[in-house]
Amino acid sequence: MGRRTLVICEKPSSARRVAEALDEEGAPEGHRERGVPYFFSRNGGSELIVVTALGHLFSVAQDGGTWTYPCYDYRWVPAYEVDKGSRATRNFIDVIGRLSEGVDGYVSACDLDMEGSLIAYMILLKICGEESLEASGRMRFSTMTESDLRKAWEERSPSLDFPIIEAGRSRHEVDWLFGINLSRALTLSVKNTTGMYKTLSIGRIQGPTLSFVQEREIEIESFVPQSYWEIKAETYLDRRKIPLEYEKPRLETPREAVEIVEACTGKDGIVTAVRTRTLNVAPTPNFNLGDLQREAYAKFRYSPTTTKKAAERLYLEALISYPRTSSQRLPPTIDLREILRGLRRMKEYKKHSDGLLAKPQLIPRQGKMDDPAHPAIHPTGKGNVRMSKIDSKVFDLVCRRFMASLGAPAVKENTGVEVDVSGYKFHLRGIVTCDEGWMRLYEPYVRRKDVPLPKIRRKQIMPVTNIEAVEQSTRPPSRFNPSSLLKRMEDEGIGTKATRTDVIDTLYRRGYIEGNPIELTDLGHTTADVLNRYNPEILSVEMTRRLDQDLESIQRGEASADGVIAKAVQFLDRSLSEFKANEGLIGAEIGEVLRVEMQKATVLGQCPKCGTGEIRIVLNKQTGKRFAGCSNYYRKSCSVSYPLPQIGSLKFMGRSCSTCGAPIVRLTRRNRRPWEFCINMDCPTKNA
Repeated sequence: MGRRTLVICEKPSSARRVAEALDEEGAPEGHRERGVPYFFSRNGGSELIVVTALGHLFSVAQDGGTWTYPCYDYRWVPAYEVDKGSRATRNFIDVIGRLSEGVDGYVSACDLDMEGSLIAYMILLKICGEESLEASGRMRFSTMTESDLRKAWEERSPSLDFPIIEAGRSRHEVDWLFGINLSRALTLSVKNTTGMYKTLSIGRIQGPTLSFVQEREIEIESFVPQSYWEIKAETYLDRRKIPLEYEKPRLETPREAVEIVEACTGKDGIVTAVRTRTLNVAPTPNFNLGDLQREAYAKFRYSPTTTKKAAERLYLEALISYPRTSSQRLPPTIDLREILRGLRRMKEYKKHSDGLLAKPQLIPRQGKMDDPAHPAIHPTGKGNVRMSKIDSKVFDLVCRRFMASLGAPAVKENTGVEVDVSGYKFHLRGIVTCDEGWMRLYEPYVRRKDVPLPKIRRKQIMPVTNIEAVEQSTRPPSRFNPSSLLKRMEDEGIGTKATRTDVIDTLYRRGYIEGNPIELTDLGHTTADVLNRYNPEILSVEMTRRLDQDLESIQRGEASADGVIAKAVQFLDRSLSEFKANEGLIGAEIGEVLRVEMQKATVLGQCPKCGTGEIRIVLNKQTGKRFAGCSNYYRKSCSVSYPLPQIGSLKFMGRSCSTCGAPIVRLTRRNRRPWEFCINMDCPTKNA
């Protein structure tokens, strides 16, 4: 009887691809038990049992005790014991347990990062037994193509990547320690002080990220505009108006501005210098995850979460390489020509692929950032797969960026002209693209911004056709959007490429921030404010960065997991003691904001019928369903009521329907666009 090996994958779709790639005939035997898919593949006389997780099957949970803080006792348990929404994980654990009986070896084929390594490790430890760890190997791949998966199988390592596993396990445990303790402290401070219960959260990444938004909000609110003056001037050449720029972009006093305008009005300028230089503009490197998220936001206004999920779907379809990478570099082992031969089979990429394949040598533009586990995001050459609109746009970005990275530099010609007008120096600036180079390959995602100038010679007379002094005001900094907040987190070195978007989503979900651009809510401002006054280390970027560096040192084998966790507990112990000493003050301040917010959340504006009552959200005592009714109902002076959607959150938009006078509300549901509507179902506009 041949050898039997259990191959562990991270998701059902990846298990199917691994099973097909490793099966000698490319046709594995597929099964489904209690909703759990698995496959039998034949490979070299051995039987491979390819099983799948559903993400993390095990989670960190409190080990006994009560719902209080501090809490430092924890253990790893099945995910369904922690989250009722993870009930399906029980079936996956049971089925993997049955299939693992009598196997000879184990291989982790999960994603090559901390999360994937940890998922496989916990399955082996908790389901297959501790002895399985010594009989386990590791596949390493960056794409889900058949060739890469087969190569990863043939070159699999004889042991697991324990440093990465330890780093992943430690990060989960540290994040749990911070999250559970700080969130309980906040929640209980309000409950113990006011009697109100609302789940509040803060964590070691959440805290500094919330602080970034608060700092920006304070900058905006405290900003005092300062006046300055600009000189706006024009000349007329070759039948078109061309702006003349004064050498100083801003003037501090109106007197100086007026003097310049008076001296130059009605005068001609004389060209004193013409300088032309040629610039080579290097191609852009391939995307890492952060780059891709920012580009998709800039071009399509996709949120970082939307882009990450789209990229993960494309990876699982073997269309692009592993997306959760920090690298902007492609190693020489990647067959660039093979990828281009695949892309040329798609009509939208054929022309550019043919052009690149005709080059004698292909050298990609390499970025500065690298990742030891994965290369930059790139297409695999596989295509012609049905994709959603979002996925197809993200795929197009990746493909065109890949081709652009292989293109020639673009050549631009810059022209600078100095013009003397009554002793004052002005400039004309022009730029022309002489050779599009890589920019042609990255269309339509690149803007050339050419500003051609007519032929100009030295000592040429140049009429000043219009000149004026314009008063301007300095502007406050812009609010963050999800993309720029993500960039700030990256720049500050907090969080990981896989978790940063989740942190931003949590801040939205907890009601600390709202909108896009991002605005700080009263709850978010108060939470950040009280923590800043009573426990500022929780919001400290430096503390979070140091802890992240400690966690990374575990992966490099330079620190022990136990030592890093002990340091985290030591910090928490000190912080929670300070928090406990000020619990009443913290709870009272946050509780007051919650009381006001809860009151606002139930009021939808003035009653359009009686004019004296408020339209409020009310729960039917018998059915538990919500509806909107006038507050004068209980005085028996008004009977206005409206049905409401039962799913999603409602927010009064501060205005009434111009036709019937009923409140306009916004309905927000998960994974759906917000919808604004008049709550009056009999409004004439709905029957038009």
